[in-house]
Amino acid sequence: MRLYLDNSATSHPKPPGVLAAVVDYFESVHASAGRGSYREAVASARLLERCRAALARLLNCGPDDQVIFALNGTDALNLAIRGVLRPGDHAVTTAMDHNSVLRPLSALAEQMGVRWTAVEVDPDTTRLDPARLAAALRPDTRLVVVNHASNVTGVLQPIADVAAVCRSRGVTLLVDAAQSAGHVPIDFAGGGIDLLAMPGHKGLLGPLGTGVLVIRAGVAERMRTVREGGTGSASEQPAQPDVLPDRFEAGSHNGPGIAGLLAGCEWILERGVAALREHELRLSRRMIERLLEISGLEWYGPREVEQRVGVFSVHTAGLEPQELSALLEARGILTRSGLHCAPLAHRTIGTLPLGGTTRLSVGPFTTLADIDAAADALAELVLESAST
Repeated sequence: MRLYLDNSATSHPKPPGVLAAVVDYFESVHASAGRGSYREAVASARLLERCRAALARLLNCGPDDQVIFALNGTDALNLAIRGVLRPGDHAVTTAMDHNSVLRPLSALAEQMGVRWTAVEVDPDTTRLDPARLAAALRPDTRLVVVNHASNVTGVLQPIADVAAVCRSRGVTLLVDAAQSAGHVPIDFAGGGIDLLAMPGHKGLLGPLGTGVLVIRAGVAERMRTVREGGTGSASEQPAQPDVLPDRFEAGSHNGPGIAGLLAGCEWILERGVAALREHELRLSRRMIERLLEISGLEWYGPREVEQRVGVFSVHTAGLEPQELSALLEARGILTRSGLHCAPLAHRTIGTLPLGGTTRLSVGPFTTLADIDAAADALAELVLESAST
């Protein structure tokens, strides 16, 4: 048995149509979009537009909002962060955010004097108080970046309330949906979000090497490009074209990856994000019930399933996180241990000096029986550790 519980890193398995779409691209399309007028190049361009349309439908984008393809989730966040911020600007994020936010902000602080504040969250629930975020805003705050769902504790942040704060203060809001896209319904058009970044290979069920940045209509005019190059359009001019999405999509696209991403999105749309959310809530309820039964096992984040996604970090005093993961793998259960690229989150919950936690994360193909198998293994290992 190989029970995969590391969907926060990348989802597995993928829907069968994802592999079929990637193979079909290589066999039938194999061309770069916008780089020719022959049938295969046109088919590649149409595939990209179909994927944009599927993403726009999935995320409830408005007709003038832009769906931009990126290299991955980190790249999408960089396009947004580096595109918005200028020398001397101030940015606000949270203690639960990922290094894909913290490191670009740190680099910009060194390179051009950007200043940034990480707002603390409740150490028990790891939930953000929008009033604390509002208090961190300054006259020179240009950007707020908030992790929608934590890859450490699974907490869902109150994005609607955060968006209201940003709107009232005229500050651009970027939401990192790496752990929420495909897991919970997202209303981009009605949610007050300006920029939405995500990878394609997690909850969207596409291949690695795909990413998406959604830009609200009118926001792109306030952004600069991060990289420039060939787009297959306006080739007579040496400057990057202003037309969207070309302005932010320099170079050839990952056609095979986007073909797979389209298949993943179509699978989600057929089932509905609300139905997938209900499945994840059932799994989370069972996980919480089982974790509460295990004496000597610490776990983190909200106890209310409605305030979280299916990401659970655990720790037991007798075992290092990596050791616990190794022992679980010996029982066929695959998890991820460490700091999960979120050092401030681990500092918040007190696990930074412990080397982090062992994380279990579910996906749409995880079953209640899988949860029970993982919980049984955890209970056995905690008991064995306590008796040695």
